[in-house]
Amino acid sequence: MAERLHLDQFLPYLLSVTSNRVSGRIAGSYETLFGLTIPEWRLVTLIAEHAPVTQAQLCDRSRMDKVTVSRAAISLTQRGLLSRTPNATDRRSHHLRLSGDGEALYAQVAPQAAALERRIFGRFGARELAQFTDMLRRIDAAVEEED
Repeated sequence: MAERLHLDQFLPYLLSVTSNRVSGRIAGSYETLFGLTIPEWRLVTLIAEHAPVTQAQLCDRSRMDKVTVSRAAISLTQRGLLSRTPNATDRRSHHLRLSGDGEALYAQVAPQAAALERRIFGRFGARELAQFTDMLRRIDAAVEEED
């Protein structure tokens, strides 16, 4: 008889469901407060941390696919939140930076993100959170090795 799966005990399923719930909560907050989708928020944050950055670098850092990153970058540029300058070392790409409006938006969103993180994860101790973060990084590395 074949081995049976029980989804409520299958770690990849539990991780996915929990991730979707957390992302959904965040998405609802960012959409309501700032009109941002999750990919747009991730780009704003990554660009704030690493500017200037190319779309290819954003794909690598965010683990989002090229189409998702491109759509989010186009939307943010059209809203005046990003500036694009030619990449002197690769004419096919551009460097992205937050515009003044993008910086102002980030300054509003970052504290909200931190507050939401505290509300969700504040019931856990610092040691638990450090262990959880370490485990997530190790899971990510294990998946990377499988590719």
